Amino acid sequence: MSSSFSFFLSENLAKEEILTPGHLLVVDDDARLRDLLFKYLQENGFVVTQAQNAEEAMNLMTQIKFDLVILDIMMPGQTGFELCETLRQHKNTVPVLFLSARGEISDRLEGFERGGDDFLPKPFEPKELLLRVHSILRRGRHVEQKDLKISPPKTMIFGDFLFDLETLQLTENKKSIPLTEVERKILRCLLETPKICHTRESIAEEVSLGASARSIDVQIVRLRRKIEKDPKFPRYLQTIRHKGYVFIP
Repeated sequence: MSSSFSFFLSENLAKEEILTPGHLLVVDDDARLRDLLFKYLQENGFVVTQAQNAEEAMNLMTQIKFDLVILDIMMPGQTGFELCETLRQHKNTVPVLFLSARGEISDRLEGFERGGDDFLPKPFEPKELLLRVHSILRRGRHVEQKDLKISPPKTMIFGDFLFDLETLQLTENKKSIPLTEVERKILRCLLETPKICHTRESIAEEVSLGASARSIDVQIVRLRRKIEKDPKFPRYLQTIRHKGYVFIP
C-alpha cells in the first residue's frame, strides 16, 4: 500500500525530554513508511519494533509487552481494525493509535468502537504523531500509578533470569551466573528503573568504581553475552541511539 505520508528526518523539531522511553510496535505493510517511523521515533528516544502485518504483530505481542501499538488500518490479510478488536477480545489493553488514509468521521468512529485509543489520518505532521504518542503514554502511566503505593521489589525476573537487587546475585533457572562487581552494579542500575534511559555518564557515576563512560560500552557487551540469546540483537539491554542504555522487561 502506498502512503502519502512524508517528512524529512533532518527537520529541526524541538524534542521533548523522555524520561521513560516507551517500547512501540509499528504495524504497517508499507516498508518505506515503517522505516521512516522507526527512524523518527527512535531518534526521539523510543524503543521501536516493526511488523508488516497483523499476524507478525500478534506473534511479537506474545513475546514482548509493548507500551503502544501504532497500527495501519488497510493491510493485506487481517486489517488494523480487526487486529485491534482481536486484542480487546483477548483482554489485551495495550493502547492503539490508528494511522490511515481513511480519515472520514465514520472511519474514526469505527476505530474507537473496535477498541482504539486515538486516530491520526494520513498525511500528518511528524510532530503531531509525537505529541499524540506522548499523550497516550502519559494517560496510561497515570492510570497505572493512580492511588498505588508499591514497595520497591527486592528481585527482578526477566525471562529465565532472576536478579536479587539486595545481594546483586544473578541466576538463570536457579543456576548462578558469575558477574563482576561492575557488572552487578550496572545491572542493578538498569533493572531498578526499567524503561528509563541511562546515559553512559550516569551509569559510570552510579557504579562509582572509576569506570569511564566509554568503558560502560564494554561492560554492556559483556553483560549481553551473559543474559541475551543473541547479543547482537539484545532483547533486554537495549541501546537508545545517541542517549544511552535501557532495560526492557
